[in-house]
Amino acid sequence: MVRIAETDVSGELKVPWGLAEVKGIGYTLALYLCRILKIDPDMKTGYLTDEELKRVEDALKNPREYGIPNWMLNRRKDYSTGSDMHLVSSDLIFYVKQDIEREKRIKSYRGIRHSLGLKVRGQRTRTTGRIGGTVGVRKQRR
Repeated sequence: MVRIAETDVSGELKVPWGLAEVKGIGYTLALYLCRILKIDPDMKTGYLTDEELKRVEDALKNPREYGIPNWMLNRRKDYSTGSDMHLVSSDLIFYVKQDIEREKRIKSYRGIRHSLGLKVRGQRTRTTGRIGGTVGVRKQRR
């Protein structure tokens, strides 16, 4: 087990797949980090040295210093600061909850859908997403 960005990652996985286990890091970003930090992508995560792990965490905290392009970041133009960030693990969860609460507070369409517990992203609701027991259907007697 290796600890990366507050997440326990199995040491048996190859480095890109191990990094992708962390919430907020996808496989593409993990491969990009391997290329930038000169880490062999075929190496197992358990064989990473402490110095390599520190470099990975530093690259996640300061992605602009390592040349990671803006389009790879998961939080561009933050609502409060206006800066480009990349969030991982508990920070990502916190910011998403904060965004949902803001939408509820300003009563946007998405916020209303969130507060009612309905689908938010335009999915159909006529036949799916139903809560509770069946209504209007009688079982056949034999």
